[in-house]
Amino acid sequence: MPTRREIGYEEARELVGAVADKLEADGLGAAVAVVDAHGELVAFLRTDTCPLPSIKIATQKAFTAARERQESRALGDAARAEDFPLTNFGEIGYVGWGGGVPLVVDGEIIGAIGISGLPEAEDMKLARWAAGTVS
Repeated sequence: MPTRREIGYEEARELVGAVADKLEADGLGAAVAVVDAHGELVAFLRTDTCPLPSIKIATQKAFTAARERQESRALGDAARAEDFPLTNFGEIGYVGWGGGVPLVVDGEIIGAIGISGLPEAEDMKLARWAAGTVS
């Protein structure tokens, strides 16, 4: 029976740690969620200065990216272009803000990362950077 590679706890914890180091170095606060390929939470970080709504939003961004196999912002852009509510995609937890990015290894999505708490462009930049470190 073929098996799929999924992100595991240790790898997710290292990814969260790398993002935490960047946030700390820049004096920033955010929430960071890493989910498996199904969108289920594997590891999470909330810095001391993270805005409280960002806790849930980071998880939802990661969930959206994993389930839809694209960046959360891309799904939001598609919904806005078609004037089509995200709830019509079948998942109440989907969000269309930037900062949710699939984690891809050898062409296979093994999970996703979601970052929230910074301006959207910064959430996206940091999530893309983090996703690019996974191998």
